Amino acid sequence: MSGGRHDGLKRRTLLGGALALAPFAAAAQQPPRPPVAPARTPIVFVHGNGDSGALWINNLWRFEANGWTRDQLFAIDFSYPTARREDAKVEPFRSSAAEQAKELADHVARVRQATGRDRVALVGSSRGGNAIRSFLANGGATAVSHAVLCGTPNKGIVNSDSLLVGSEFNGAYAFLKGLNAGPDDLVPGVAMMAIRSDTNDKYAQPDGRFIGAPGKSTGVGYDAAELRGARNVTLDGLDHREVAFHKLAFAAMYEFIAGIPPATLFIAQEPLPVLNGKVTGIADGTYTNLPVGDAEVEVYEVDAKTGERRSSTPAHRKVTGPDGAWGPFVARAETYYEFVLRMAAQPITHTYRSPFLRSSDLVHLRPAVFGKGDETAGAVVAMSRPRGYFGVGRDKFSLDGKTPPGITDGVPGVSTGKLAFDTAPRTVLAVLNTETIPARTWPVKDNHLVIAEFLN
Repeated sequence: MSGGRHDGLKRRTLLGGALALAPFAAAAQQPPRPPVAPARTPIVFVHGNGDSGALWINNLWRFEANGWTRDQLFAIDFSYPTARREDAKVEPFRSSAAEQAKELADHVARVRQATGRDRVALVGSSRGGNAIRSFLANGGATAVSHAVLCGTPNKGIVNSDSLLVGSEFNGAYAFLKGLNAGPDDLVPGVAMMAIRSDTNDKYAQPDGRFIGAPGKSTGVGYDAAELRGARNVTLDGLDHREVAFHKLAFAAMYEFIAGIPPATLFIAQEPLPVLNGKVTGIADGTYTNLPVGDAEVEVYEVDAKTGERRSSTPAHRKVTGPDGAWGPFVARAETYYEFVLRMAAQPITHTYRSPFLRSSDLVHLRPAVFGKGDETAGAVVAMSRPRGYFGVGRDKFSLDGKTPPGITDGVPGVSTGKLAFDTAPRTVLAVLNTETIPARTWPVKDNHLVIAEFLN
């Protein structure tokens, strides 16, 4: 942890199978306890840079397991989720901080109208916290009871005149300077909490290696995600994404909003989960969350050990309409699935998934993209961890029994790894801790890419 005094309470939790957060520090160190949210206060989950609402699926399931109903849980999909390189300069298919705040404001208004509630709770990951803070500072506070920011670079990824010049993630430039101008980071009438890592957040590092500037000072420390004056929770060992999506992060946000610890951190499985989501695409090399019509989606049941299809006939097939929806599809508990996505001008993407625990409308599908050198391979298989990074020594992970290149020791900072294979069809196992996903190779020459996507 970086030196110096830290405002607010810090609640530290060690990993190692703990199912509850550590006790609070002495009462004299605690800021006033936030008000307890009324039962089933609507919660809006706000994703980070380049992401979609699909990342929140486990959090929603855990809130359901603790009494929230499905119609009180919402996840926004920002149309253009990737930030501009310079916030003030227009870039096609990228968004400014102000645009994201406006889109969030519109979404919150729709949630309030749909639920009939005056106020909502907001939970944001990474850049999603920037949108939340901007929304609150520009008239949104009266519509919000609680705000939880997870891994948000509240002090910036950098505070520098030479790195990330003009970026919304630079504490030295207009966006964050404005938000951080007061004596603290609180917003009157809103209970606020920040959840951060100890030293394992790739975007809260004194050295600039994760932004392509190794050896250069970023001007920020390990505490860059804290909020001055708010309740600050430190989860030791977790990475930049896990501080939003890990079960311990859920426990912290749940207790803050509900006023009591969660009764369980486990997700009860439904026998016949109903799945849906939307197909989204790529524009000028940048992912968007806009729906894609006329995309074909097929879903196959596959063998849990080999990934081979149990039938040549898909369990589900649909060509998307203008809303991009590829379902609904009634899945079966404990069944592994292969999702095949075909859309214009993109690779045919085969995504292998472990069993779905519960129903969800957040099973969004994006096409994969070929990387440098992929065109010379017989087949390419990637393993993807959208809700965290691969931590060497912290996690048990492998692809076909190997550690893919590019995943190094130290601060976890890589969420994907891939290997090349010959053209002969074969099984490839992707392993992450207790989750194993069987995938099959498909030929690159026929425009196929394969992803094994982890749930945890």
